[in-house]
Amino acid sequence: MRFQTPLVRATLLRRYKRFLADIRLEDGREVTAHCPNPGAMLGLNTPGQPILVEPNDDPRRKLGWAWRLSDLGEGHWAGIDTALPNRLVAEALAQGAIPALAQYETVRPEVRYGERSRVDFLLSGGGLPDLYLEVKNVHLCRRPGLAEFPDCVTARGARHLAELGRMVAQGQRAMLLYVVQRTDCTAVELAADLDPAYAAAYFQAIGDGVEVLCHGTRISPLGITLDRALTPPTLQGSTAAGGLS
Repeated sequence: MRFQTPLVRATLLRRYKRFLADIRLEDGREVTAHCPNPGAMLGLNTPGQPILVEPNDDPRRKLGWAWRLSDLGEGHWAGIDTALPNRLVAEALAQGAIPALAQYETVRPEVRYGERSRVDFLLSGGGLPDLYLEVKNVHLCRRPGLAEFPDCVTARGARHLAELGRMVAQGQRAMLLYVVQRTDCTAVELAADLDPAYAAAYFQAIGDGVEVLCHGTRISPLGITLDRALTPPTLQGSTAAGGLS
């Protein structure tokens, strides 16, 4: 996925009300930008952090700038938009670029399932059982090279895990795909200290037969694409985070 317009360098002044960020452009102007991320954004919302924003002149939008990337230094970037992983996965599935899922013939987004959920993608065909695929954005990093999920309590995420487990019980496949929107990580673990209930639900889902896949991303000021597979969460790594016993 390429950004529609060239990104502009800026400095983060403060992020507030979940979707707003005051920034200073290189010419000294201070403006408010849209922050497409409702999460805690731990480690990515520090005042003074260098960021990249996308300008727009759409009169239907209230703000003329959108925060897209955070500069992590040493050539590394973090993507801010939590809706982007679904688009990246959709593109990759259409191109057969996720080897573990390339045999499926049909991909349907946003399909109702379970009691009150929508699965991000339902994959079918290829002589395989239907696959219920849930995508999660990951950008928390508190230890070098290690991405963590979630960055705050997510009751919704735990509910999705339970729903996926029930689909396996019905004879289907179910998979959780973590997309790491930062280029300085090679593995994913659970932030069990931030949400022990989610960590417990994760390992329950694994026991129920839910599969897990993790992919990194290639990020530059030009765009973001899905990259190679990464190591998924383990009980040992999550326990080390201090959330499980």
